[in-house]
Amino acid sequence: MSRAVLQPVIAVALVAALTGCLHSEKIESFGGPTMGSTYSVKYVQAEGVAPKAELQAATEAILAEIDEQMSTYRSDSLIEVFNRSPSGSCQDMPEGVLDLVAAGNRLHEESGGAFDLTLEPLLDLWGFGPKGQGEAVPSEQQLAEVRQRVGQQHLRIEDGKLCKDADIEVDFNSIAAGYAVDRIIARLGELGVRSYLVEATGELKAAGLKPDGKHWRIGLEEPRDDQRVAQRILQLDGYGISTSGDYRNYFEEGGQRYSHTLDPMSGKPVNHTLAAVTVADPSTLRADGLSTLLMVLGPQAGIAFAERNQLAAFFVTREGDGFATYSTTEFEQLFAAGDEQ
Repeated sequence: MSRAVLQPVIAVALVAALTGCLHSEKIESFGGPTMGSTYSVKYVQAEGVAPKAELQAATEAILAEIDEQMSTYRSDSLIEVFNRSPSGSCQDMPEGVLDLVAAGNRLHEESGGAFDLTLEPLLDLWGFGPKGQGEAVPSEQQLAEVRQRVGQQHLRIEDGKLCKDADIEVDFNSIAAGYAVDRIIARLGELGVRSYLVEATGELKAAGLKPDGKHWRIGLEEPRDDQRVAQRILQLDGYGISTSGDYRNYFEEGGQRYSHTLDPMSGKPVNHTLAAVTVADPSTLRADGLSTLLMVLGPQAGIAFAERNQLAAFFVTREGDGFATYSTTEFEQLFAAGDEQ
């Protein structure tokens, strides 16, 4: 499973004090490859926390399970077997897959279809998917044909099985990383970890205090193609963070930029001034899906959706040669105390 987008959030502890008033506590870390990108775990090694090797083994077991069940980049994954099955078929699925479909259904319904888990044929058509033949603008006829194979309304859960009544293909890349972060955190908690910063392919969550008594801090990246600059610094405690943007994975043709974020309504890349959107939510899975949803909706409809649903969201729009930002009330209330420019 892979997102070609590089990490849109700078997932680093900006103040990595290794010692504090409790000299037996220190920050430990480990990481590695996952989902075509990387993951990292930073945590406070304190009394009652399992050894580092055990924590890493538990983390990588979860990531391996997710890959085996949900990757669209391996033909033997459970979801790819389902994707190759004919219309009208059902397949037994583990709880994790069904949980992701249920979460996707909720986002699909809340957004009026702006979020859709069945975009893989369109992603392949535009060259962004696992079976893409190279990035190129398709013809209107090609687009019309592929759109017949898209639509989350054709996907349903029935008696523990995943079923489809059209020739659709499911792609979890819009929520799988957030789900992975939440799964990892739950397991680390069982192994005694109370203070952590866990990140997978740019989606992250942090909670607890470091040994110096301070919260974990991360930087939101300015949506630039040429360099990586922290636009805003946030202090986290118990919230997942997800950023979606159009500035890492795109191609240009005829002087026009085509983003990897597709609008399910048109089947085409989004075409608006929203460059990036960040969402904070106690569920990293939900933050992951909401950032995609808001990116599809664009600045006006996205801000209206965020305000209406009381989301903690931070929008960055292109204005001329620069950027303008907008924060919802919930975002400012959540991060005002620890925010630093």
